[in-house]
Amino acid sequence: MTTNYLTAEAYKKLKEELEYLRKVKRKEIAQRVQEAKELGDLSENADYQKAKEDQAALESRIIELEEFLKRAVIIQPKKTDRVEIGSIIEVENLSQSTSKKQVFTIVGSHEAQPLEGKISNESPLGKAFLGKKVGEIADVETPKGKVQYKILKIK
Repeated sequence: MTTNYLTAEAYKKLKEELEYLRKVKRKEIAQRVQEAKELGDLSENADYQKAKEDQAALESRIIELEEFLKRAVIIQPKKTDRVEIGSIIEVENLSQSTSKKQVFTIVGSHEAQPLEGKISNESPLGKAFLGKKVGEIADVETPKGKVQYKILKIK
């Protein structure tokens, strides 16, 4: 069974989405289904077919969110000397001719946003950083070859 690592903020957003789907969207679609039924012949009723498809998609999303949240583990940031899920790290790319510092946050795969510096614990980069201490080197295999990062800070 897969564990879904989430920040408290992401967990809250998913819970809010689930509640919205259950309490608001479900009623809206049920109303659409009812209105379409009242139009008559269901076998040739495009509005009814579309409403039923939307209802099925909604129920699938609700089940997906429920299952996902059952396996959710909220990341509790804590002060540690090693990189772990939830860590914010500053690194230096040693493989470039000019020293380039970057900041990454290690998150669960569901929250990964590489362009925003949020990298998944399951990505090659995230895996390379996990468990490292300040001053250690993380080697990452990329399509362009091996890249080395030095851990400068862990927050």
